[in-house]
Amino acid sequence: MFTLEQQLAEQVKQAVKSLYGLETETDNVQIQKTKQQFEGNLTVVVFPFVKAARKAPQMVAEEIGNALVSADNDKRIVDRFNAVQGFLNLVISPSYWMQCLQDITSSDNYGMQPANGHLMMVEYSSPNTNKPLHLGHVRNNLLGYSIAKIQEANGWHVVKTNIVNDRGIHICKSMLAWQLFGNGETPESTGKKGDHLIGDYYVRFDIEYKKQIKELMAGGMDEDTAKKGAPLIKQAQAMLLKWEQGDPEVRALWEKMNSWVYAGFDETYRMMGVSFDKIYYESQTYLEGKKEVERGLNEGLFYRREDGSVWADLTGNGLDEKLLLRQDGTSVYMTQDIGTAKLRFQDYPIDKMVYVVGNEQEYHFKVLSILLDRLGFRFGKDLVHFSYGMVELPNGKMKSREGTVVDADDLMAQMIADAREVSKDKVNKIAGISDEEAQEIARKVGLGALKYFILKVDPRKNMLFNPEESIDFNGNTGPFIQYTYARIQSVLRKAEDSITTGNLQISNDKEVELIQHLAEYPHVVRQAGQEFSPAVIANYCYQLACDFNSFYHDYSILGETDDSIKQLRLLLSHTVGKVLASGMSLLGIEMPERM
Repeated sequence: MFTLEQQLAEQVKQAVKSLYGLETETDNVQIQKTKQQFEGNLTVVVFPFVKAARKAPQMVAEEIGNALVSADNDKRIVDRFNAVQGFLNLVISPSYWMQCLQDITSSDNYGMQPANGHLMMVEYSSPNTNKPLHLGHVRNNLLGYSIAKIQEANGWHVVKTNIVNDRGIHICKSMLAWQLFGNGETPESTGKKGDHLIGDYYVRFDIEYKKQIKELMAGGMDEDTAKKGAPLIKQAQAMLLKWEQGDPEVRALWEKMNSWVYAGFDETYRMMGVSFDKIYYESQTYLEGKKEVERGLNEGLFYRREDGSVWADLTGNGLDEKLLLRQDGTSVYMTQDIGTAKLRFQDYPIDKMVYVVGNEQEYHFKVLSILLDRLGFRFGKDLVHFSYGMVELPNGKMKSREGTVVDADDLMAQMIADAREVSKDKVNKIAGISDEEAQEIARKVGLGALKYFILKVDPRKNMLFNPEESIDFNGNTGPFIQYTYARIQSVLRKAEDSITTGNLQISNDKEVELIQHLAEYPHVVRQAGQEFSPAVIANYCYQLACDFNSFYHDYSILGETDDSIKQLRLLLSHTVGKVLASGMSLLGIEMPERM
């Protein structure tokens, strides 16, 4: 279905050719929304045609306007026009808007693009198995999942993937602390989620490690030497080496503790409403990375230093030198990412690889792109690092090792509790609602508030998370949009007669504005896909909800006595609800039928 702008551009193109003999492309016809102080729905900028016409801009606008108004009846879109200097303001005919609304209503997949035959892999989450997910992970997961949904809506076949950082020195720190101080604790014996239990021991390692550093410094050792010489860090490094050598006791402990963490992660992901099609594990991909580094070393792409470590010289690319293997032969994140990329492109015919990772890793992905290309992988140059800003708190940055994080599970539980409290009076007014349904509404509203507050922000920007502001039922929030949707469903339930698509009549400009806004949805979905920005969808939904509430305030729906107008308003309400639900689903947000 061609958009209104595309149809008008084609008619303007034909008019310009007929009037002035000027050949132009429809893409070059400039069309924008009419400014509020002028009558009209869309405005054509006529300045590009003035030179060929050899007439004043006002005259050119009027001549093109007359050509559009006098078009054949079956092609006529423009009802009337007004010209203001070089701007042609067009009032679109009511019959066009009526047909537009009916087309939107009858479409099963309105706004969605047909399959384009290409595969996009989107990586997000990337947790470490030494701690539970926190607020920073929440933004990552919500962005990744929403981007995947938006790209699916734009015709891509999307594979959602996760790389779990399940090995390395940080994992060994938790393992060692549990081994030394855990007394055999398990999730069952403590009643804690496994990821929370392991996170406690990561914090415990840091506490004990700092004690040792302090003691060594008190004995006269400088800080750097104390950090390297503390017994705990040496034990953790020795454990990592044993792990890489396949020591059976270390591996058994690692598997047991990781299994606790995975069960905890799965519970968090389910509550958050995100999922993955394929999960990779660093423990399975780092060996492939080491093989590729060794190959690069043999081919002269990398070099080995005297201490045995392997490096890549990137000074020719305007960067510095990058460590690929430590002197003891253990790998680093870059090694793992090389191996993971290789395996992914073996597993899937990927056309575009997107990494959803915070902006503090921009340098890492520049290096990864160069190294993959240097190793001969054609996909190296084309990988996309979706770089997003950090989530900040009123009291500063989060530090996992110090236990000063906002835990994802606690945050979601608190948001649901807050939603239950804030909406208590509203929900209690709903006749016959059970406690279970009230709790389900609170879950949708609480998580919707969290998701919307995070996703409405330009993803490239740092953001300050404010739970109280996010749960407000007024303003640019998830609950405001959900409440608008629930209001629409209430109106439709109260309408005893079924909605028909015949015998409809547009009666005011606000109805036209709503239809025009609905007609923009496919363009908004495309824009969000091109920009990798859920914020584009979020803010569209907010503006649509605002427009509907303004209309609802000014005009009666169920109380309208003219049946043709009433039916139009019911159909319009139904369609606004349908598009709001579609847009919010691209953000991973569920819409309650009652609030």
